[in-house]
Formats: sequence, structure tokens, C-alpha cells
Amino acid sequence: MPALPALPHAAAAAEAGESGPAGPAFAPLYQQIKALLTRELQAGTWKPAEAIPSELELAARYKVSQGTVRKAIDELAAENLLVRRQGKGTFVATHAEQHIQYRFLRLMPDDGSDQRLARRLLDCRRARAPADVARALAIKSGDAVVQLRRLLLAPDKTVQPAGERPVVLDEIWLPGVLFKGLTAERLADYKGPMYGMFETEFGVRMIRAEERIRALPADAADAELLAVPAGTPLLSVERLSFTYDDKPVELRRGLYNTSGHFYRNELS
Repeated sequence: MPALPALPHAAAAAEAGESGPAGPAFAPLYQQIKALLTRELQAGTWKPAEAIPSELELAARYKVSQGTVRKAIDELAAENLLVRRQGKGTFVATHAEQHIQYRFLRLMPDDGSDQRLARRLLDCRRARAPADVARALAIKSGDAVVQLRRLLLAPDKTVQPAGERPVVLDEIWLPGVLFKGLTAERLADYKGPMYGMFETEFGVRMIRAEERIRALPADAADAELLAVPAGTPLLSVERLSFTYDDKPVELRRGLYNTSGHFYRNELS
């Protein structure tokens, strides 16, 4: 296993009980350990779904207490970067895990059932970034991007013959430099969640997201794709997803038909 970086002198001094320089740059010791662990995750020292060293081993390598390491790992687990498994250890979180892969999908059926949405890809093409997309992704206007359009469909036995009803229309923009080789064929061949594909095949892991939500009426084109009358109220969700170091790597604009679903959010 690759050697871990040494603990910075200031952190080692703090662990030993030495007084260090006070000021805005000072961070609690466990946060310094958390930053070092995050750096290793970003560098790919431990791959998604791979176990990281034990708390005792990390404490010995960093020359800090096990409690300090545990607190750092607790925060990384709360942020869904690591996953604790009782009796097995701590693992790098992956979007292939069920509780992770649906973390960013908040549309739930009114009956509260554990419903899985099917997907239908409408388009996948390389393009030049419009100015608004470029600003969101922190790239230059005209830079290469990948644009995807897809439908998410809920099971509905009343819809014949398909047995599915479109409930989400997504438009997704990705930086072209990070997603070279992403094609409709590769998307169709990959059976897991899209974020799982981004993680395993392109090395891009979605860490967190920010959303803007508003209501608007369906225009004629969107209404046809969602199989609703023009003017139907829809929920517009614009999501910007980030990887490590708060780098934006996906802009997603979704239209949600909430006639039989609701948008669920948890506050803590």
C-alpha cells in the first residue's frame, strides 16, 4: 500500500500537547487528518469500494491518537465519502452502492414505495459550451462539453403497451476534457447507475450537489416528451454537482412531473 504523507509539524505538535501558533490558519487536529485522508481519496490511493487502513494503522502512520482518526473518519462518513461496515472496516464510498446511488434522486412516489426509475437516453453528443453552461462548470465559453438528454420512467400499468410513464426529463452537461469517449453506446451498455459509470470508467466522483428549484409550465416540446398537456405545472430542478476541491463537474437541468410523485428532502 502506498505510504501516507507525514503529519504536518503543527498537527504533530498539537497532538503532543505543544502550543502552536494561534490564528485563522489553525485547524483542529482531526480536521487536518480529515484533509490528509481526503487528499489520499482524491489521489486514488484507495479506490471506490476498497477498504482503507484501520484506525489503529492510520493513527500509527500519522502519529496521532486513534480517537483523532476516528473523528476524522466520522466526518468523512457523514459526508458520504467513506462507509463504515460493522465488523468489516471502513470503505471508500461508491455510487454503485444502493444507498449512495440514489442519494441525488429525490423524486418519490406518493404511496412511499421503493420505486426504481427506468431510463431512456434521448441524445448524447459533444458540443461547445454555451456561456451559461461554461460559467457553471468553471470552463471557457466554447470549450468542449458532452450534452446528454434522457427520460426517467416510473412503472405504470395503466400505460399501455409500455407499462411506464415518463416523470423526469433531464438535460446534463459534462466537461468534455473529463469525459472523453463518453458515447450513447457506452451509456447503453453500462447497466449500473450513471454516477457509478462516471466513477469507474472516467474517474470522476460526485461528492456533493447544489440545487435550485422553481415551478414552471411545460412548453409544447417538453410536454410531448413527458406525455402531459402543454402548460402542465412542472418542478424545474437545476443541480450543479461537485467533485473533490469543490470542482464543478456536472450541470443537470431536470423537469419533474409531480402529479404522482413528490420531491423529498431531508434537513438536519
